Amino acid sequence: MVQKFFKNKNVSKKLKLRLKNTTIDKTLTYASETWTLTKRDRKQFKNFERKVYRRILGPVCDNEKENWKILTNKEIYAIVKKNLL
Repeated sequence: MVQKFFKNKNVSKKLKLRLKNTTIDKTLTYASETWTLTKRDRKQFKNFERKVYRRILGPVCDNEKENWKILTNKEIYAIVKKNLL
């Protein structure tokens, strides 16, 4: 059900990003103050986060070439930063 919500085009990207930050992040890091995070753990968290962002933002149409493309990591973080401010 969550996957369908994040793909729903009738819900704004800003709302999806806010919900991701308030619910998914809190659930994943519940009681994390007792964890010892390794580099591998941090990498897995970042990979999951980008996967959720890609699901929220979806593919983007390049107007010049009219091709669909997947956003790069830098583009994802720029869009997320812009939408959360």
